[in-house]
Amino acid sequence: MKKKFGTPLKPSSVKIMLLGSGELGKEVAIEAMRLGVEVIACDRYAAAPAMLVANSAHVFNMRDGKQMRRIVEKVRPDFIVPEIEAIATDTLVELEKEGWTVIPTARAAQLTMDRRGIRQLAAEKLKLSTSPYRFAGSLEELQAGAKAVGFPCFIKPTMSSSGHGQSVARKPADVAKSWKHAIEGTRAATGLVIVEGAIDFDYEITQLTVRHDDGFAFCAPIGHIQVDGDYRESWQPHPMSKAALKKARDIAKKVVNDLCGAKGRGLFGVELFVKGDKVWFSELSPRPHDTGMVTMVSQNMSEMELHVRAILGLPIPGITCVPGASVPVLGDGDIADPTYTGVAQALAAPGTSVRLFGKPEVKGHRRMAVALATGRTVSEARRKAMASAKHLKVK
Repeated sequence: MKKKFGTPLKPSSVKIMLLGSGELGKEVAIEAMRLGVEVIACDRYAAAPAMLVANSAHVFNMRDGKQMRRIVEKVRPDFIVPEIEAIATDTLVELEKEGWTVIPTARAAQLTMDRRGIRQLAAEKLKLSTSPYRFAGSLEELQAGAKAVGFPCFIKPTMSSSGHGQSVARKPADVAKSWKHAIEGTRAATGLVIVEGAIDFDYEITQLTVRHDDGFAFCAPIGHIQVDGDYRESWQPHPMSKAALKKARDIAKKVVNDLCGAKGRGLFGVELFVKGDKVWFSELSPRPHDTGMVTMVSQNMSEMELHVRAILGLPIPGITCVPGASVPVLGDGDIADPTYTGVAQALAAPGTSVRLFGKPEVKGHRRMAVALATGRTVSEARRKAMASAKHLKVK
């Protein structure tokens, strides 16, 4: 636990260095700065969202371990906080061994960067229920893997985010196209893809799980809808049976404990499939989760505030929740200077708010804003968030 808090840009300052500075990192930076923490935002491109609010910024390739080390040794942060998957995790492991603090741990960042690591941990070491899966390093291996898990099946790069490179193969003839899509959509050239069999589930949730100095804290389950692996809507709380909720939290705790070891702490987004009282582990992010943006309006402490509190060793006395929903707003095409219209209309209904991320450009398909809403019920919150998002246009 931090016993003393200093002043940013002074010798007394407590420093958090963000590796990756997207929209979630921006909110983490804001929460940290509210506590007088100095924030150093790093990303592969200039003017990333968190850089717009941080005390200082550095631009370099997140996969370049030498550059990462150079900046760490120059800045000398108290906490190194990965915000994305595609970073030089081998260097993080080295830095942690040398005494630097990586959140939650370097091992967690390394295992969750690659779907192979986290899936093998969950299914093979911890013996948790997951969808059937195979890894493939060639089209021939993928064809064999798809046949083994059955059709339809889901094919993904072992390292990607926001649905990049993911597709559904409904029949054997689709596999070649999915292989090409996965290899072209990967965030790093691992040479591997994962093929997952379909699960007959009722719904999927994100169980936000906080590992902190006093143990564990859990947020109310977040329901969400994904399209091509990227979330399109989330809401909280999602109704679950008591048995399913207990299983979900037991699974989350088991995986997080293994990733954290004795000292690791922070917030984790644990994705799970649920059917009745049955629960399957899907994926995990050792950081705030995109579906958890709803917590900016639905909880007394957002997932970003919880992450910062856990990092700094501060108390998490109680997490409360009201019905809320989020809907991301996407930009498409090639836009060098994005502008937003419909902001006033998006904010017209009581209980609605928006976050414009401030990303400097759009190339292809990019999440640029989110509409948020609360309501008397989850259904009302979802209707309001969807209506708000429809007003927002990125041009």
